[in-house]
Amino acid sequence: MLVDPDIGLFRADERVFTAMLDGWRAQMLARGLATETIKQRCQLLERFQRFTDEFPWQWRPADIDDFLGYLRSGDKPIRLKTLRSYSNAVAMFCSYLTHPGYGWGEFCERTFGDIPSQICFQWNTPRHTTDDAVPAKKRSFTKAELQRLFDYLVDHEYAVGSKRWLPLFRDSVAFKVCYAYGLRRREMTMLDLEDFGPNPHVSDYGRFGAVQVRFAKGTAGSGPRRRTVLTVPEFDWVVEQLKTWTIGGMRQQFPTAERSSALWPSGRGARMSLGSFGDAFAAARDAVGLPKELGLHCLRHSYVTHLIEAGYDAAFVQTQVGHSYASTTGLYTSVSSDFKQKTVQQMIARRIPNLEDPDA
Repeated sequence: MLVDPDIGLFRADERVFTAMLDGWRAQMLARGLATETIKQRCQLLERFQRFTDEFPWQWRPADIDDFLGYLRSGDKPIRLKTLRSYSNAVAMFCSYLTHPGYGWGEFCERTFGDIPSQICFQWNTPRHTTDDAVPAKKRSFTKAELQRLFDYLVDHEYAVGSKRWLPLFRDSVAFKVCYAYGLRRREMTMLDLEDFGPNPHVSDYGRFGAVQVRFAKGTAGSGPRRRTVLTVPEFDWVVEQLKTWTIGGMRQQFPTAERSSALWPSGRGARMSLGSFGDAFAAARDAVGLPKELGLHCLRHSYVTHLIEAGYDAAFVQTQVGHSYASTTGLYTSVSSDFKQKTVQQMIARRIPNLEDPDA
């Protein structure tokens, strides 16, 4: 009915807009995007259409300005990350409509006397993710702070004979694994026993030479990605922690451990939840008096920072943490003043051979 010019359309604007959304939905399905992502994007475009009270072939850049401005000016303005995802969805829909391969431009010009155009540009949409991905207060832990945190998790409860010693030991190992492999919270929570395997080039680590991360963060609604993270010498102490937890029988003391191969069983369920880990980490952080802005994700920042300080190549670190862009890895890096000073001293020593070695 949309193709035949001799057939008139009842409520043509609404029916064409619906057909546009159906076509865009099919395109996203063909690209392999998650169905929930597709649903949310289509709902947003319907919301944008209701806000403008116009249709895609009538939209102009001022419309997206008004829409995003409205979302940011209320009593509870949406987060910049959400705002960015909204503008990206509108931009992608406009790109679909303006692609000559789909023919929407010709159809709209013939039917409505106007054509769709791109309304989202660099000058009227939020900055790219890497421009402000890390809030100013976020930073990596110092090694002294990490030591305080990890010591408290087990020693405090064990000293008072608390029944919570075993769950606290589990949390301690989980947080150390999170730090030692640079994992996101969901990546850590979803680990199974089978995700660990040997590194054929480093036999000393046994079955804990590498970990397969199966629930890594996806891009553009693609769903979880996979990556392999190698155990590195600077964090090889985690191997003994994992052996104690799995082979040493600590994990098996949970009554739910036999229900699944989840690495972190809980007292009632087969697997710990993301929220429970977040609450446990916040409680330990507050107990040792660390700043509240240092959340569980800051362990990942610490991993990146401490590998860079140890001299690892930035490209290797980027691969380990699964960043698509080197700029994102750079934002995660907050090397210490001592490291910077030593680096400068080493460069000076190389340029001036007679300068006394600062470490001598």
